[in-house]
Amino acid sequence: MAHAAFDGIQTLAWMRDFTQSVYATEAELTALDQRVGDGDFGANLAAGVRAAGLRCHRMEGPTGPAEILGAMADAFLDEIGGTSGPLFGLLFQALSRAAAGSGPDLTTASLAEGTARGLAAIRRVGDASPGDKTLVDALAPAAAALLAAKDSSPAEALAGAAEGAWEGVRDTASLTARMGRASYLGQRATGIPDPGAVGVALLFASAGGTVDTLARHVTIG
Repeated sequence: MAHAAFDGIQTLAWMRDFTQSVYATEAELTALDQRVGDGDFGANLAAGVRAAGLRCHRMEGPTGPAEILGAMADAFLDEIGGTSGPLFGLLFQALSRAAAGSGPDLTTASLAEGTARGLAAIRRVGDASPGDKTLVDALAPAAAALLAAKDSSPAEALAGAAEGAWEGVRDTASLTARMGRASYLGQRATGIPDPGAVGVALLFASAGGTVDTLARHVTIG
């Protein structure tokens, strides 16, 4: 029987699998970002999950989804530089606040609410829209999938969000970047998926287990 909500143990397992997914694909993320960005996305994402893991390890007593996601947010917001750190931090912060407002466990409704609020915050801060070839292009379809999955379990909803996010990642390959360093490359960045969008897809996909390679989901070129 599918769980109606994620408790602290399940949420922590999701974050641990996300951490392992980042470690497993760090070299691929770096190679991807070297082609369209500063080349530091893989290292920054790995530093973020490493710092978050240390914060989670130091927690005392029972911890629920809100506390775990809050630790993720604090690590990315306080300790990780570059563009990706604050943006992922805003997403985790919104998820944490939604979880806190839904009771002790993380429901599909709170996942949908948190992801939507995270998307809105990222769009507001980064001034990015769908089609700009940024992580928004993966986060927007993930948010839509979660909203449409209100009658599903969190695991099922997150699987749908991952599917939408990966589709968004693949779509970024055909887009012309209008934000960030990739925008200076013009057509030279065409055919290359956005690294930030890949990071978002990794997050949602990791709810179903560790992603050991990007090659199963997207062509890096």
